[in-house]
Amino acid sequence: MLREQIAQNPANLFLGARGAAAVITYEYPLNERIRTLLRLEDLFERSRHFVARTDPHDHHMALLTLFEILEVSSRADLKSDLLQELERQKQVLLSFRNNPEIAEDALASVLRDIEQASAALFSMTGKIGQYLRENDWLMSIKQRTGIPGGACEFDLPSYHYWLHRPAEERTGQLAAWTGPLYPLRDGSAIILRILRESGRPQMLSAAQGMFQQMLGGKTAQMLRLRLDPAAPCVPEISANKYVLNIRFISQNGEDSRAHTADWDVGFELTFCNL
Repeated sequence: MLREQIAQNPANLFLGARGAAAVITYEYPLNERIRTLLRLEDLFERSRHFVARTDPHDHHMALLTLFEILEVSSRADLKSDLLQELERQKQVLLSFRNNPEIAEDALASVLRDIEQASAALFSMTGKIGQYLRENDWLMSIKQRTGIPGGACEFDLPSYHYWLHRPAEERTGQLAAWTGPLYPLRDGSAIILRILRESGRPQMLSAAQGMFQQMLGGKTAQMLRLRLDPAAPCVPEISANKYVLNIRFISQNGEDSRAHTADWDVGFELTFCNL
């Protein structure tokens, strides 16, 4: 499938998580590694949004997000997992070289991205985020922000002072604190993009809001479900190696109780596997 992606439309390989289509995409990870990568992706995107702004409240959220990235990335084997998977994908792509059906420029671009991401990850020495943990000022803020309302000016006067520094100064410091973690962002982004383009979407229908499919040995690392935003429901997904169950929950603003949609729900489903 990846070979077809490169041959038919090289740009497809690097579509974002939600793309530009007028649909809502729900992604359901089927193992802990993919769950971690999706969480990191969400956090880095949130960080990018808040760091780029100038209001002190936005930079407060950027710092809280940085602390979340630090916690999620503290998995001891995260870096090695990323390096191993990037190397595996590199070898798969190298096998496509000199194939007349493959767009060589697109293939070379992907391989270049993988090599750059691997080199950046390899250059990360020591424990991930150790430079943040050694910053006593940041860790004092992290400890206080774990308490509801714990970052008030009377609790952290030095932090209150920092929030009143010029926006450019705060932005520069936030970038310096976040930047060394970008190899994790870039490596996981490549893996997730390849994963997202690995499957074949299929159009299905959930009768009266319920859908079940026996997997019959089919393996997947993530499910992608696309739904028309006009459909007033959200999917509730559960899966194991034997069966996939999807229940569409009606989103009725007048009733907060969860109800299964009482109509046939059309949706697109993709099984993704590296």
